[in-house]
Amino acid sequence: MRIARIAHPTGMSFAVLEGEGPGATAAEIEGHPFAQIKLTGQRWALDDVRLLAPILPSKVVCVGRNYAEHAAELGNEVPKEPLIFLKPSTSVIGPSEMIRLPAVSDQVEHEAELAVVIGLHGARGLDREAAKSSIYGYTCANDVTARDLQKQDVQFTRAKGFDSFCPLGPWIETDADVADAEVRCEVNGEVRQLGSTKDMIFDVPALIAYVSQIMTLLPGDVVLTGTPAGVGPIQAGETVSVSVAGIGTLTNKVIASE
Repeated sequence: MRIARIAHPTGMSFAVLEGEGPGATAAEIEGHPFAQIKLTGQRWALDDVRLLAPILPSKVVCVGRNYAEHAAELGNEVPKEPLIFLKPSTSVIGPSEMIRLPAVSDQVEHEAELAVVIGLHGARGLDREAAKSSIYGYTCANDVTARDLQKQDVQFTRAKGFDSFCPLGPWIETDADVADAEVRCEVNGEVRQLGSTKDMIFDVPALIAYVSQIMTLLPGDVVLTGTPAGVGPIQAGETVSVSVAGIGTLTNKVIASE
């Protein structure tokens, strides 16, 4: 099931996306989608609504160096346990929104990632098996990074935390099989990253369990699972698309900061 958050003629709602192509519709959900889904009966053509970030998390927990080739391309060793950091909720934007390049950085890069959305009961102190049941669904993410600031600061907060540095979308897929899903990034149609989730050092259940031992994951929180090799710079005027097989494609344009 594809769950979206949409702007429509009368406001904003969560919706179930039905159908494909020109006849696709968005069926409005009553309230939030984490409990039993109840439709209001209101539907719009998908072309008549705007897709927003599919969730507004209280926090975005990210995992660094979770693909060996990506760790190597930046001259880093593979971590012995998950390397985690946070992006603020204010970094989240949705499909078709603008990635804004901060004036203080000369090297902003794309990082295509599978994102995990936590479900109704959250996650706290879970083992691997329990972690599986805490997952609501999956979406695409771009862990936009000011690489020069990351190297300068050593820790990741500033480099990863600018407004617009966490595009999410286009929707949440609740039924995806992510054991071996292709992760792709294209810039202006050119393939920059092409990997598979099967190459993660720590898989999704292991990551959720690990994070849940450190901090409580609330319903709607998002965990980014790392990026495959091929990260590279993005420039104002370019279009960046992140795709995860079985989920969809998230596209954002890049502009200079005002």
